Amino acid sequence: MTLPRLRYIAMGAPLAIVTGLAGVWIAKPSGVTSLTVARGTTVQIRLDESLASNQSKPGDQFGATLTEPVWVDGKVAIPQGARIKGKVVDAFPSGKLEGPARLRLTLNSIKMNRMIYELHTTDVARYGSGYVNPHWKFVVAASPGALPGPVAGKAGGMPIGAPAATRAGVAAHPLPGSMNVRMPAETPLKFRLIEPLVLPHKK
Repeated sequence: MTLPRLRYIAMGAPLAIVTGLAGVWIAKPSGVTSLTVARGTTVQIRLDESLASNQSKPGDQFGATLTEPVWVDGKVAIPQGARIKGKVVDAFPSGKLEGPARLRLTLNSIKMNRMIYELHTTDVARYGSGYVNPHWKFVVAASPGALPGPVAGKAGGMPIGAPAATRAGVAAHPLPGSMNVRMPAETPLKFRLIEPLVLPHKK
């Protein structure tokens, strides 16, 4: 009678301990809830590094810092100073006929409490002044008997550089200048979420 009873006690004691611990783990509150940052929420940042349309390339990553906290229901969902990563969506240098220089950015992720959360935001684009004070190339409109050829000094009887509105039958095509888009470090930018962001929040 003694041995079976001892075996029962030996087997039952660990089971009771495990059950008790499990009960404590289940009953213990986590103290963590979640906050949902709504779509359309503004995310204000400043660049940590300089970017330029003639130096950056599509796909390049850049760092930024959140300059204003993001609030949800009176609680700080994202604190000021949070680290942010972004990506260059488009970069086009000046000096080409395809159009003015441009630089387009978006945000990819945010780091909080050693955790990284994916971001989906609008793009922010800046365009260069390639069309400010441009050089003009004039093309004389074709007319019966007119012979095509280069225009030197005058076009259609008007000096090169005259406003297009004063020149009948002449099409003006602006050539891009040499002004690239530059965003130095500390440049402030605003983005908006295009998808909600769910974040953990301690009670």
